[in-house]
Amino acid sequence: MEGAGGKEEDHRQLNAGPDPYLSIEVMVPAESLFIAAPVIFVAYVVFGMTGFGAAMVAVPVLVQFIPLQFAVPLVVLFDLACTALVGGSNWRRVSLVELKRLFPWLLLGIGLGVTLLHNAGARWPLMLLGGFVLAVCIKGLRGTPSKAAAPLKTHWALPFGVFGGIFSALFGTGGPIYTIYLSRRLDALDQFRATISVVILLSGVIRAAAFGAAGLYSQPEILSAAAVLLPVSLIGLYAGSRLRTRVSADVLKRSIFLLLAIAGAGAIYRGWILPS
Repeated sequence: MEGAGGKEEDHRQLNAGPDPYLSIEVMVPAESLFIAAPVIFVAYVVFGMTGFGAAMVAVPVLVQFIPLQFAVPLVVLFDLACTALVGGSNWRRVSLVELKRLFPWLLLGIGLGVTLLHNAGARWPLMLLGGFVLAVCIKGLRGTPSKAAAPLKTHWALPFGVFGGIFSALFGTGGPIYTIYLSRRLDALDQFRATISVVILLSGVIRAAAFGAAGLYSQPEILSAAAVLLPVSLIGLYAGSRLRTRVSADVLKRSIFLLLAIAGAGAIYRGWILPS
């Protein structure tokens, strides 16, 4: 008689253990996806208006009610679709030199980030996410760097690529890190925009492949959630594109950073109250 009962008890113990994937199915009730819909919409309105930042807006809010290991792969799928739509016409302006310099380290960082996402508990990644988001907000609200800043040396591709890849895989928020590096390497604005778009697109493709290899997309809940929420992200992208010229850049910037600061503080609190 111990057979069935023993296996059931073992399964319950596994679900209580540190492996986040085993608990995704029971931790994401259907009502959470309804709450996620307006979050995804707002995030991709921001993306439509600015060309980046969807994950920075969405992930810190989503982790308040769904697991980090569910939220990040979900948003990656939306990023992939929206970035492909927005950036598909910019390939000829891409700096292949900078792309080749950054890409190997980005790849290494994504590998490290996927490993951490698979094996780490939720507490410290959530607190790290919140701290990173708050740091970006403080830097953004203090103003942009001077255009006269000296270009970065080429060896900075290594740390920026690795840390950008890690943050991309862990939180879907590597864009600001790539932006800092490329903005200090490329003077031509159109070349910078084209290159950052392609970096984010390639990062999304690699992350989606890595998450698939790690088994995240084997959970039917993620794919069904993506099927429901992808149209929401595309409607948000369209709305943001239409609103781009109707909202003051300063008002948009401050609104985004206020939203990010609230979400970042929430992620820190969420991580703090979890058991060590």
